[in-house]
Amino acid sequence: MSVTFEAAASAVRDALSDAGRGLVEREAMVELIALSAVAGEHLLVIGPPGTAKSEAVRRTARALGGSYFEYLLGRFTEPSELFGPVDLRKLREGLVETETTGMLPEADIAFLDEVFLGSTAILNTLLGLLNERTFRRGHTRMHCPLRVCVGAANALPEDESLAAFADRFLARIFVEPVPDPRLEDLLAGGASLWGDGSGRRASLEALDVLAQAAREADLAPVRPHLAHALRSLRGAGLALSDRRAVKVQRLVAAAAVLAGRSVPSTADLWPLVYAVPTKEGQALARDVLRELLAATENPALSAAALEASAGPWARAQRIAQAGQVLLAERPSDTDAEAFSAWHLKLEGVAREMDASFAPEFLTEDLKVLRAGLTEALALVSPVSLEARGAGLS
Repeated sequence: MSVTFEAAASAVRDALSDAGRGLVEREAMVELIALSAVAGEHLLVIGPPGTAKSEAVRRTARALGGSYFEYLLGRFTEPSELFGPVDLRKLREGLVETETTGMLPEADIAFLDEVFLGSTAILNTLLGLLNERTFRRGHTRMHCPLRVCVGAANALPEDESLAAFADRFLARIFVEPVPDPRLEDLLAGGASLWGDGSGRRASLEALDVLAQAAREADLAPVRPHLAHALRSLRGAGLALSDRRAVKVQRLVAAAAVLAGRSVPSTADLWPLVYAVPTKEGQALARDVLRELLAATENPALSAAALEASAGPWARAQRIAQAGQVLLAERPSDTDAEAFSAWHLKLEGVAREMDASFAPEFLTEDLKVLRAGLTEALALVSPVSLEARGAGLS
């Protein structure tokens, strides 16, 4: 039975919601994997080890369906570890063919960790696979079903020889360790990941319906606004290559169809921020395009859209909301242990605020929160004072 556009968008939306549950501060990454898959582009994730990059990809791949391939590359990784071994039966006949069953050339979704550590032979083969969805090795020539490849690294490569390969990843997201105020959420979310992996799932058919709709989307109405945004970025010294400028239209179209719209609008321009190659460039792009991105709206990819359009302002809003909720949850003075734990959470919020914003850049909400935190942190539980007095006597 064929899947309608509306049903496909709903299925993917529900699957992403379940896949992101428990992945604290990684919801945007989950959504960008789906966005890239619908657009037929690839995603690069930059962040330190231990920041749940691989878990986010696995959960998203499971939610979207299809075959999945994952590998951690190293300096001594052999091409056969990714693409498959040489078929010895064919070799006896004088043909150098690769047995690709279960390997990268047959994957629908792939995750390559430490992707820039691959050898020249691996990266050259990957170039064709990522860009043309074609695998060539020896006598083997085959079309690859790859929807999206997620590459991960601790940092962007400084080697100029890797620039052409890195440019194949159109979308980029930079992740950091979970901040102090959300450590409880991290612990609770991490424990939930030990489950059986159940959750709503979409299908490759639904993904392909959306991909087809994105290819057929009429970009004419939004193209002048996109060109204006690109000119604004150039004026700020953020010149995207012609290839990236053209391909970002695929991300815009994919954002629209995932939101249930067949015609993209200015509400769908936010993926342009993720096409900017560096973390510093993305921060500048948010500032330069702030007015244009004010129209951003996407119920399916809310975390990624908010992060792209608001950036620090989104973080300010989250800190303010979390802090006000925490202030309202002050425990009873008679419960010293609960009061102490509450005090520590308040200190965590204060530390994140200080680390994220200089005093002169605090929003009005954060200024109000800062005053409330200062007052609350000055409080000492009467029970604690009593216990301290008993200890001194």
